[in-house]
Amino acid sequence: MKFLVVLFMLVSSAALAADKHFGDVVVSEVTSIYDADTFKVNIKGWPDVIGKRISVRVLGVDAPEIRGKCTSEKTAARLAKQFTVQFLRSGSYIELRNIKRGKYFRILADVFVDDQNLAKALIMAKHGRPYNGGKRQGWCVK
Repeated sequence: MKFLVVLFMLVSSAALAADKHFGDVVVSEVTSIYDADTFKVNIKGWPDVIGKRISVRVLGVDAPEIRGKCTSEKTAARLAKQFTVQFLRSGSYIELRNIKRGKYFRILADVFVDDQNLAKALIMAKHGRPYNGGKRQGWCVK
């Protein structure tokens, strides 16, 4: 019986830790944009180690990769990146919501520019697909 209680506690705490949410924050500066769903930012008031040139991955969308597997994916990635550049520049503020820590020491977040969701905008413009983890679909036409 003790074993089951301990096992339940371990599983419960692991599940809670995996879905940890770190709040919302306004970006002070976008320092670089890698592709449509990944860019780097500075966050004023955060320690440099986690707030200076920190990589952000946009939640809820998968966009073509700059280093794609075929010419059509690379071309689509450049167009999608241009869309993200314009979208991020279009507003007066950028907010990261529902912040989580992902692989590669980057932030995973819902990205809003003047309350407009970047992931939804990419999907509506056909520069991205809905994505909630797991195996990605390819962007190359077969």
